[in-house]
Amino acid sequence: RVLTFPRCVIFLSLLGLLLVGGGLNEVVWLRKCVESRHKRSWVWNQFFVLEEYTGEEPLYVGKLHSDVDKGDGKVKYVLSGEGSTSIFTIDENTGDIHATKRLDREEQAYYTLQAQAVDRLTNIPVEPRSEFVVKVQDINDNEPKFLDGPYMAGVPEMSALGTTVVQVAATDADDPTYGNSARVVYSIISGQPYFSVDPKTGVIRTALPNMDREVKDQYVLVIQAKDMVGQMGGLSGTTSVTVTLTDVNDNPPRFSRKNYQYMVLESLPVASVVARVKALDNDIGPNAEMEYRIMEDGPGVFNITTDEDTQEGVIILQKPLDFETKNSFNLRIEATNRNIDPAFVHLGSFSDTTSVKVTVEDVNEPPVFSTQLSKMVVSEDARVGISIGRVSAHDPDSSNSAIRYSIDRNTDLERFFNVDALSGVISTAKPLDREVNSVHNLTILAMESHDPTQVGKGFAVITVLDINDNPPVFAIEYETLLCENAAPGQVIQTISAVDKDEPPSGHRFYFALPPSVAGNSNFTLRDNKDNTASIVTKRGGFRRREQVLYRLPVLIVDSGSPALSSTNTLSVSVCDCDSDGVAQSCGAVAYTLPAGLSTGALVAILGCIITLLGKNNHDLLLLMIPLRLNQLSNK
Repeated sequence: RVLTFPRCVIFLSLLGLLLVGGGLNEVVWLRKCVESRHKRSWVWNQFFVLEEYTGEEPLYVGKLHSDVDKGDGKVKYVLSGEGSTSIFTIDENTGDIHATKRLDREEQAYYTLQAQAVDRLTNIPVEPRSEFVVKVQDINDNEPKFLDGPYMAGVPEMSALGTTVVQVAATDADDPTYGNSARVVYSIISGQPYFSVDPKTGVIRTALPNMDREVKDQYVLVIQAKDMVGQMGGLSGTTSVTVTLTDVNDNPPRFSRKNYQYMVLESLPVASVVARVKALDNDIGPNAEMEYRIMEDGPGVFNITTDEDTQEGVIILQKPLDFETKNSFNLRIEATNRNIDPAFVHLGSFSDTTSVKVTVEDVNEPPVFSTQLSKMVVSEDARVGISIGRVSAHDPDSSNSAIRYSIDRNTDLERFFNVDALSGVISTAKPLDREVNSVHNLTILAMESHDPTQVGKGFAVITVLDINDNPPVFAIEYETLLCENAAPGQVIQTISAVDKDEPPSGHRFYFALPPSVAGNSNFTLRDNKDNTASIVTKRGGFRRREQVLYRLPVLIVDSGSPALSSTNTLSVSVCDCDSDGVAQSCGAVAYTLPAGLSTGALVAILGCIITLLGKNNHDLLLLMIPLRLNQLSNK
């Protein structure tokens, strides 16, 4: 470029590194200022200075010169701006500019400076201030760097050739717009022949098909990035890429043995573990999960589930074992992968089978009742010692020991029953009462004669049958009220009865008045034929002053065989009632006598009243005699 400067010549020096016979040469360009149309107007281009200069002398950058300068020392050159004192210096007499420090383009790519020529004596500018740029020229002094390394990546095993694994990227701090210092290419240093890398994009791909995780599951690659387009003399950097082959379901389950044998006691409780079997699978995780099933012999007796932690098949007892019935089982067990990948079904079946023989060992078992629950009935009037029923138990073992029976007295605390130790016959030991206890639940024990530790349990439910041994009585204690104004034929009470007995066809009660009162003139009884009866007045005109309480005997008969009866007394109180028939006051009537009677008169009146009470069977009669206090005190 041509620099134009009025009445001046500017010399620019650019250091270039050229490989000439293996040495360094200095190349200097001399550029003249071309006078512009406007006088004293400076038009500048850029100065260039090479970065990383390591010479002992300051680096010459360029020269300023004004045509006002006649060489007599009257003109002084002044430099200001970025680094004008710390990095760049100017000879105020000659205008020569030097760089005193090593420059790094990656730290700062250019510097903006101002130049001015002034009169040395007056410091008055002889040229206007003008701005120029010193640009730091790049050299290849930075190697490529992988900022995201080291890398971790995964690819499914058995992947096809050319499957993308991961992309790596390196950066170069050199100037990408100048030369090839920042142009990077990629190559693989370690990891062949399994993987390759695209030299331009850094994309890593599989270089072999069908790599098997079960053979080798991890690879460590070393990737290089080199600048100068990979040419000799370029700088390089490396990173590692750890590639893990992820699992696919490409291996079927296999039992390590084709036959298993296990021994179990016939007393093994239901839901207990009988045995464990395991099919091995070279895959991992969900691809190695198993499902087991029993194919032959024993699906009803045994069940098999998968232990999710160990992937074992757990054989569990579902029903009780009996050596005497069946002493061995031959199971056929199948193991199948739970998650099958359709892409690999062509490799074969993803299941396997094995045989499991379970041998049942005999144990000494307690006696077993032929009927675990025996139901018996007995009448509550059965005599003591009568036989009710019989229980039976046997020894299930081949020894067939003799059995002795007994009653668990915790279930028969009052000892109502006995059991014959040899025959198992149950009989009554005490009189029974159905109304006290209608059902007895007994636990019967059966013990081997030669081994008392072997005890079996059975149960007997004895129901006591009812007999008619309880008479009927009033259902409740009645309180019957009779209004003084009651009319003849009025129902004053409806009664019912209860009976502790429970006849099979239900209760039927009959009501009547005993012959001794059947002809009374006050009340009658009407049997309603529904286990109730109504008490009805035969007359009106009842007066409390005449009689306050009537006692009416009632005869109640049940329908038992033989029938039982009882006589119950109904109390009827005479009451003063309102117009609606609601009782206002019942019982005794208060008599008021005038005050001032003599003591003798009072005694005579009381005697008459007592006589009247005796005749009319009154319970109580109150006399209200107002007395003056002085009368009482005088007598």
